[in-house]
Amino acid sequence: MYYKTKGYRIFSIVNYTFLGILSLLCILPIIHILAVSFSSMAPASANLVSFWPIGFTTDAYVKTFGNTNFINSLLVSVKRTIIATVVGMVIMLITAFPLSKEDTIFKGRSIYTWFFVFTILFSGGLIPSYILVHKLGLMDTIWALVLPGALSVWNIILMMNFFRGLPKELEEAAYLDGAGHIKTLILVYVPLSLPAIATLSLFTMVYQWNSWFDGMIYMSDIKNYPLASLLQTIIVQQDLSKINVDPSMLENISQRTVRAAQIFIGALPILLVYPFLQRFFVKGIVLGAVKE
Repeated sequence: MYYKTKGYRIFSIVNYTFLGILSLLCILPIIHILAVSFSSMAPASANLVSFWPIGFTTDAYVKTFGNTNFINSLLVSVKRTIIATVVGMVIMLITAFPLSKEDTIFKGRSIYTWFFVFTILFSGGLIPSYILVHKLGLMDTIWALVLPGALSVWNIILMMNFFRGLPKELEEAAYLDGAGHIKTLILVYVPLSLPAIATLSLFTMVYQWNSWFDGMIYMSDIKNYPLASLLQTIIVQQDLSKINVDPSMLENISQRTVRAAQIFIGALPILLVYPFLQRFFVKGIVLGAVKE
């Protein structure tokens, strides 16, 4: 067999070595941030911490979870991510399903498809978007963070192409059994599309969790900031007035350890969600179904 040849073994060694090095390059920064967050003030301020805490302490996490603004922002991000993912997936499915049909079945499908593609090439711009959100009365609400990006045309195109690759016999069989379009979508297409839905859901969650700019322009109250917007204010702008902590409490804690703790907590939810969705990435497109 080919996997017993010398060339294949050499390729496997080189490939696994390269992937191992690449994995370390991705993991080491996270380990460094975690080590800094558990280190005491002096070594963290002197930049002496590498991949192991020096002067182990949990004060940075105690102060972080004692910060009401941080907890509120964390809850806003969780709420935003869940709502935006559910709303986005529902809109994506009911939009991609009819667009995946042939022109003989759905008249004008190409026109509608190009209508969506046009929005990728040209957008209204930041100021019209802000005016629209303001006129709709969505300022300082969770919907200002969810609705503007609820319809991802890129996800629709990916899902549409996925639907078009599914066997047509399954849909025809559902119609013969008396199922309508909605029932066929829910009972036939959605179960077969779990790998694609899981992948696009992860893309949506990562985007919503890391999005910070919309929170800064649509939210005037710091209590309504998503976590990414709060971290951008604290870490990039270094405005510690937003963390709602008494300055006397920071005398024995390095600002670097507090920022490291907040960065790690901000990245942790996505790191925890990914393993549960990873199993869908390695599945086949259609399992146990008729293939054309």
